[in-house]
Amino acid sequence: MKKVLFQSRLVPYLLLFPQLSIVIVFFLWPAAEAVRASFYLEDPFGFGSTFVGFDNFVDTVTSTDYGRVARFTAVFTSLVTFLSLGLALLLAVKADKVLRGSSTYKTLLMWVYAVAPPVAGLIGVLLFDQHVGPIVDFVAIFGWNLNIGVDYYDTAFAMTVTAVWKQVPVNFIFFLSGLQGISKSVQEAASIDCRSGFRRFWTVTFPLLAPTGFFLLIINITYAFFDTFGIVDILVKNEPGNNPVTLVYKVYLDGFRGNDLGGSSAQSVILMALVFILTVIQFRLIERRVHYN
Repeated sequence: MKKVLFQSRLVPYLLLFPQLSIVIVFFLWPAAEAVRASFYLEDPFGFGSTFVGFDNFVDTVTSTDYGRVARFTAVFTSLVTFLSLGLALLLAVKADKVLRGSSTYKTLLMWVYAVAPPVAGLIGVLLFDQHVGPIVDFVAIFGWNLNIGVDYYDTAFAMTVTAVWKQVPVNFIFFLSGLQGISKSVQEAASIDCRSGFRRFWTVTFPLLAPTGFFLLIINITYAFFDTFGIVDILVKNEPGNNPVTLVYKVYLDGFRGNDLGGSSAQSVILMALVFILTVIQFRLIERRVHYN
């Protein structure tokens, strides 16, 4: 293996400078500013600030509204992650068996991933519209009158369905790539040892997909936490008081619409800490059960 040698010591740093600049300007600097602002009562017009210590954090964690939003975010994240991974795995297993038209099948599924989250939210509004929404007409057969933007649970249902629909394609591609990467000899040996297709999948195929599944688990939790902002923003129809919102969207509401910059900064810091702890738990507990071949 050849080593890359530079004539000057400055060259590696110059090559890293553009990426490091982006990380500092768009990630580290805003994070540090959020931590600083969380200890102050900020004037929304920038005329001054008052140091209040941990008061913003205490007000946040003791707020009934914040607890309700946190519980919804936990349920929403769990449902979106589980359903997105489950449906994608099912579609990938079925697609892996398709010989003809597989490229067309994969292309049609991947088109959805190219849709931006706000556009996906707009499509969700159209699908769940009370007048022209096909999903509303379908569930009306069973006596369910969907009212998104008005009923709390109906809006939560629409958010979950739209978020899952948006995320399934990328999970599908990764799972399908993992399935196609499994050696044919392993599959043939498994078919001899296990006559049941269901048992063969859970004892042989699924463990081999564990590294891919672990990677997608982290990606999907991050997606449900942060990348669903556009979907939530469109579906709540500017009426967040009557609808479910996620923790990330509440940061936006309190900071930009409520002008509580200190409180929203404290929420951001709590959210960063929560995601960090969750990631550590995932790598410490779940990754130990994942075997990389």
